[in-house]
Amino acid sequence: MTVHPSLQTYADAWTHSIEAIAELVQPLPEGEWNRATPCPGWSVRDIVSHVIGMECEMLGDPRPIHSLPRDLYHVQSDFSRYMEMQVDVRRHHTAPEMTSELEYILIRRARMLRNESRSPDTLVRAPLGAEQSLEVAYRMRAFDVWVHEQDLRVALNKPGNLDSPGALVARDNLLTVLPKVIAKDAGAPPHTAVVFDVSGPVEFMRTVRVDADGRGTVDGAPSLGPAVTFALDWETYVRLACGRVKPAAVADRIKVEGDEDLAAVILANFAVTP
Repeated sequence: MTVHPSLQTYADAWTHSIEAIAELVQPLPEGEWNRATPCPGWSVRDIVSHVIGMECEMLGDPRPIHSLPRDLYHVQSDFSRYMEMQVDVRRHHTAPEMTSELEYILIRRARMLRNESRSPDTLVRAPLGAEQSLEVAYRMRAFDVWVHEQDLRVALNKPGNLDSPGALVARDNLLTVLPKVIAKDAGAPPHTAVVFDVSGPVEFMRTVRVDADGRGTVDGAPSLGPAVTFALDWETYVRLACGRVKPAAVADRIKVEGDEDLAAVILANFAVTP
């Protein structure tokens, strides 16, 4: 590959996860494509359709001209309508059509990566007509395909890759939004510290500190007197942060010490993916 060194980690993680997705779905009989996944409203087919659609957009392909049905309960915003278009247009595609299109997209995107010579700060297309840097686009694709690989693994009962390159991208991506979750969304008071002690395939301990002005930061240094400490496993952390489960459904997998009211508000605001 010829991608810029700062893009290589994301390119490698994306490649690992999307090849895992292709391997998971290639042998599936037609009926298995309709299995529900933890991603609200989406089946196995819908997840793969979404992945295909987003990679088409990375390639610069035109978006489909398509009218969405009015009865899709999980479509609640302009962003979700944008995402649903690539999914709904493929809802009646057969298993062979899905796997062949995924395979073709993989070939095209691999070629694109091999020939990638743009700098990381080059502006490229983003959802809803916005723009983002190439580095952000690469990072978000690596994050997205890993999360959806996990959706498929749960739906198909084939766990794995919780510590893959994509998992590490997901960890870093989710940690960058943690200060906003604690300080802004949950409204933790100034001079508060909240500790996350995460175990399992991806282990880390991070402290979110809210300063006198109500701004949050995250670091790896321990806190002597945190307001709340959460101890949970990596898979549960991801499922909560990506909105795949409600806190009440995994309460037995989360150990909370400290201010229980603040802890409840944090958990209620923990999902960060649209």
